[in-house]
Amino acid sequence: MKPHQFKPETLTKPNLNRRQFLQQTATALAAPLLIPASALGLDGTVAPSNRIVFANIGIGGRARYVMPNFLAQPDVVFTAVSDCREDRMKSAKEMIDKHYGNQDCRMFSNFQELLAQKGIDAVFIATGDRWHATASVYAARAGKDMYCEKPISMCISEGRKLVETCRRHGTIYQGGTQRRSTPSYRFAVEMVRQGRIGRLHTVEIQVWTGPTVAHGKATPVPAGWDYDTWLGPVQWRPFVPERVHGWNYFWDTGEGPIIGMGCHYTDQMQWALHRDHTGPVEFEGECTWPDPVKYMSETPVTAEVHCRYADGIKCVMYSRKTFKDRYIRYIGDEGWIQVDDDTNEVTAEPKSILNLRGTSGAGYGNACDHVRNLLDSIRSRRPTICHPEAAHRSQTICQAMNIGLRLGRKLRWDPVKESFDCEEANRMRHREPRTPWLV
Repeated sequence: MKPHQFKPETLTKPNLNRRQFLQQTATALAAPLLIPASALGLDGTVAPSNRIVFANIGIGGRARYVMPNFLAQPDVVFTAVSDCREDRMKSAKEMIDKHYGNQDCRMFSNFQELLAQKGIDAVFIATGDRWHATASVYAARAGKDMYCEKPISMCISEGRKLVETCRRHGTIYQGGTQRRSTPSYRFAVEMVRQGRIGRLHTVEIQVWTGPTVAHGKATPVPAGWDYDTWLGPVQWRPFVPERVHGWNYFWDTGEGPIIGMGCHYTDQMQWALHRDHTGPVEFEGECTWPDPVKYMSETPVTAEVHCRYADGIKCVMYSRKTFKDRYIRYIGDEGWIQVDDDTNEVTAEPKSILNLRGTSGAGYGNACDHVRNLLDSIRSRRPTICHPEAAHRSQTICQAMNIGLRLGRKLRWDPVKESFDCEEANRMRHREPRTPWLV
């Protein structure tokens, strides 16, 4: 075969001389260069190169409630979602694509594939409780920073594993107890720290009466639902709709209001007392249980649990009344201050304390400040306001309360060794995960 030969007629223009080249170059440079303002970070936007790229793992009701707080941040962009339910994953993609006006959001039925994506900086984890610690550990190992919904773990050993993993990998982690960033709660904590109610001696907490779940029968798993992944690290069970939808009231998938809500308030208590690296030393309480003939749920219906710190400060948590009746009250020898969770109302005695509050501020439902704290920490690499150790310690209080109730006995706790004075209670610090989810 003959070598290819270029013919002179294939060249449309002769070579430019030096003068022609300089004239054409000057003309090109004089033309306006049109670059969108968003690409330069102008007009209040953030340049794409300076945005923190997020993905979401678990897009149920809680995620949809918190997601707008992320989307409101100009330096955040969500690019991927993962869920074991196809319908939720598709609707999440639609929501994110609509927000950004494109079709760029990617879907991953396997969250590990999502974590393997190099272009993702951080994840928002809002799965069911049974997945929180496991997904967080996997995310930290993958080099992702994260915001994880509470409760951060299902048992004490999971929480400690999370702390150690984040520390080892340098992970920036924000526990989802957003009341640390809520003005009403911050005000109450500041008043306690300033001694406005005198010497604090008791913290009173109230969550709601635990619901009961009636017995149900196994049914086929709905189409588009990866039930094995939904269960994740917990024991396999048949798909019983009543149990699946009432998962918060069974020991393997949830632990009732004491865990689900109580950790918000124990977190506040720990913070007010500057005790994010320790905890109480004694637990004792009593509760009522669901009637096993009528119900298959396992967590307490009503409860009163007491704990005590080494210096004598006490806490009592009530599980009673309705969802709207939840609160935290700090009681000192010269007065008290209380935040009602449902209304965001702060009350106090003496009432003059309230004159020190500058503004009512947003309620707990607005997590923008908590998200902002995470984003600032990702950039600075400094710990968040609810870093892993703080989240674990406040969670441990609630887990110890439930262990004491299940055993029906008083427990002593060593917050340094993280161990009880009871071998049976110590065994309950750990749950063996289902294969292959050992972390």
